[in-house]
Amino acid sequence: MFSKVATKIFGSRNQRMLKKMAKSVDDIGQLEPHLQTLSDDELRAKTEEFKNRASSGEDSAALLVEAFAVTREASYRVLNMRHFDVQLIGGMVLNEGRIAEMRTGEGKTLVATLPAYLNAVCGKAVHVVTVNDYLAQRDAEWMGKIYSFLGLSVGVILSGQDTESKRSAYACDIVYGTNNEYGFDYLRDNMAFSAEDRVQRSLDFAVIDEVDSILIDEARTPLVISGPAENSSELYSAINKIIPALDRQEGSGETPEEEEEAPGDFNVDEKNRQVALTEAGHESAERLLIEAGLLSEESTLYDVGNISLLHHVYAGLRAHTLFQRDVDYIVRDGQIVIIDEFSGRMMPGRRWSDGLHQAVEAKEGVSIQQENQTLASITFQNLFRLYDKLSGMTGTADTESVEFQQIYGLEVAVIPTNQPMIREDLSDLVYRTQEEKYVAILDDIKSCRDQNQPVLVGTASIEASEYLSNLLSKEKITHEVLNAKQHGREAQIIAQAGKPGAVTIATNMAGRGTDIVLGGNLEMELAANEVDQTLDVDAIRDAWQKQHDQVADSGGLYVLGTERNESRRVDNQLRGRCGRQGDAGRSRFYLSLEDNLLRIFGSDRVSGLMEKLGMEEGEAIEHSWVTRAIENSQKKVEGRNFDIRKQLLEYDDVANEQRKVVYEQRNTLMASDDISETVEIAREEVINELVDLGISPESLEEQWDIPLLEKEIESRFGISFPIQDWLESDDSLHEETLRMRIRDEIVDAYDKKVESVGGPVMRHLEKAVMLKTLDEQWKEHLAQMDHLRQGIGLRGYAQKNPRQEYKREAFEMFSAMLNQVKNDVVGLLSKVQVQSDEQVTDMENRQRQQNESDRKYLHQDAEAPAVGSLTAGQGVDTGSAKRDVDSSRPFVRTGAKVGRNEPCPCGSGKKYKQCHGKL
Repeated sequence: MFSKVATKIFGSRNQRMLKKMAKSVDDIGQLEPHLQTLSDDELRAKTEEFKNRASSGEDSAALLVEAFAVTREASYRVLNMRHFDVQLIGGMVLNEGRIAEMRTGEGKTLVATLPAYLNAVCGKAVHVVTVNDYLAQRDAEWMGKIYSFLGLSVGVILSGQDTESKRSAYACDIVYGTNNEYGFDYLRDNMAFSAEDRVQRSLDFAVIDEVDSILIDEARTPLVISGPAENSSELYSAINKIIPALDRQEGSGETPEEEEEAPGDFNVDEKNRQVALTEAGHESAERLLIEAGLLSEESTLYDVGNISLLHHVYAGLRAHTLFQRDVDYIVRDGQIVIIDEFSGRMMPGRRWSDGLHQAVEAKEGVSIQQENQTLASITFQNLFRLYDKLSGMTGTADTESVEFQQIYGLEVAVIPTNQPMIREDLSDLVYRTQEEKYVAILDDIKSCRDQNQPVLVGTASIEASEYLSNLLSKEKITHEVLNAKQHGREAQIIAQAGKPGAVTIATNMAGRGTDIVLGGNLEMELAANEVDQTLDVDAIRDAWQKQHDQVADSGGLYVLGTERNESRRVDNQLRGRCGRQGDAGRSRFYLSLEDNLLRIFGSDRVSGLMEKLGMEEGEAIEHSWVTRAIENSQKKVEGRNFDIRKQLLEYDDVANEQRKVVYEQRNTLMASDDISETVEIAREEVINELVDLGISPESLEEQWDIPLLEKEIESRFGISFPIQDWLESDDSLHEETLRMRIRDEIVDAYDKKVESVGGPVMRHLEKAVMLKTLDEQWKEHLAQMDHLRQGIGLRGYAQKNPRQEYKREAFEMFSAMLNQVKNDVVGLLSKVQVQSDEQVTDMENRQRQQNESDRKYLHQDAEAPAVGSLTAGQGVDTGSAKRDVDSSRPFVRTGAKVGRNEPCPCGSGKKYKQCHGKL
């Protein structure tokens, strides 16, 4: 109550911030008349002036007004585009490290030039982040004209570029690229063998376009560089033949116990994206696996050695029940290509993790690709938190403002539109069945076409878009379809979606980043004139103006949603395609009780109301109460997804801290030409640990294990010392003096090797061995962390906190890894034989080539570990190199078989199926 009164008196925080920035907007406007009198060279000279002032100590805040004014003037001269006052405010918000929510069509691309120029002249490396290569290249070429005019260099990072091209691009003042490429380049740089192999500069300032898509929608999909693991494609094929023989549990009982006993081998929880074998399902699966020769008759699926087999069964079940062709993926050129659930775009570089992708490949009968082992990985959450200053732009951020604040420390500022928005958002229409809904949609589209009103129809999947396209074709309604299968024509289709009577069907991708102009895209038609010189430019402009006026008179673009998405943001993005820059427009969603959102998350109340009202076939509910009920369902889903992302981050933060330590160590190694002091310290520690094995501190001589000590020294250092003879011939040797003699002998042997090979060669070798060993141990550590993470949820059954257990064990594993690096480096350097520096260089080059040829760059699905469940995108086994080579061989149990209903051997008092027999 008090907060509402305070807001009414003092204004909201957003209003106060905008009011404060309005003063700077006025100051920028006052500079405009003077800047207009400057020549191009004089205006360009301002850049050098700003650089000198910044190097003298002036910060970006002191330069902001002048730099923004210069950018605005340059934009007008080069592109004939003058920044609106609200765009200047948007630029200030970005420069302060906030998120600017700006409506579609408000010119976010142009807004980014303001903070990009300001931070570049202050000597900061500026990264502008886009969602795909097309937008990165388009914006770099388009906005690059402003930067080039002002004397700044512009680079663009694209997938498939060679290392030298990327290094040149990153050396520019301002760089455009996709979130994936920035992430992969960061990981690649931290796998480099020398500083010359790296491409990125410092991570100073990032402006993320469509920030909600990158930091929210893709927060659960880490970037992964992987190498090949063991091949189990035959096992996936064998399991795939078994899955259809298992029956889905359709019935549901009044109580959980009755529901568990309902007939069927497995149940599917669509709400939580989980699948689980029933009691009968375990027996059926075991019987089928025995018949297939994959399981011995004496063992069960839950025997320790069969965990991998169980993982394959669950992967097959998820592939067959939770992932649909043309909804979650498409089959193209004999490969499974994932469809992003939020954008509707194809993700050709992305694979589901934990064997799910291989299971889908087996299901579709395409070639099963080898599983991979993680070499390096990072989430977008932790990647972008590495930047000194982070900002973003989007048309839909306010609904996720809490998450932006909690996870990234980013405040959302809502920027007012340049022109008042007059779009009309109509209430949802809810029908009983999808058939009734599509009949009503067809009638609405026909009506709009007759009035020459363009319609953009939004669908949630490729399957739905193609189904609707068939219906329109039967009615002989001309239309365009924009989905992942036609992504190559995306810009062309969207550009003409505003023509009179145009009907365009689009999945969630909906051409984000490309404006739908009423009357069609004039610039594209004028570009065609450059090819065909016979066309009359004035006639083209006149014809376009008539079409524009015709569409505006018909009510503007009509956005028609065929179903609600799980996220309100995605719905708002679709609505935002119309009503740009004060244009007319309207939007409406058509729903049915058979739609996924209502079917899974809350159709009971809506269907109950329809029954009370006595709704007949073909009739629909249209009421604000229904719209609110649906939005409440969406809020539940959004809240659940936020919890998953937050939990994922808590786990990934553990790995992130370890990643920072390892990468910082690598950077230190690469920056140094002489790491002999580091090697010397490591050698001293290894010697002390070895001596402690045979001679415990403060122990009697009779307790010393000299044969063990001699054996360990020879094994670790390749040197044979007659320590027993030393003791017998020298009575003065005791614990400390013996320790010193062993150390001196080992150091002396190493110094002789350095002398014979040469100091520079040995320094080069030390650095190469240290980097190679650190990389190999880090790779193995990542595989172990994957295993730990996937099984840690089961600790909850032992009344332990899984997250705390994960942190504790991860720390122990990391400490063990660093200790192993130390031991391996010291041992290798002591034993290795090298004659020249060329041999060391050859070793580095071979390792570099092998790594590059083996690497795959994946954008994988990831889920936070869940207690007692196997979720989509999560499994038990990751296919790391540490597994047995032949995982398809049946495991033979050695102990007594534990029945599913017998007490669990762990002593908890629970049934085995409810304790350690429950996964």
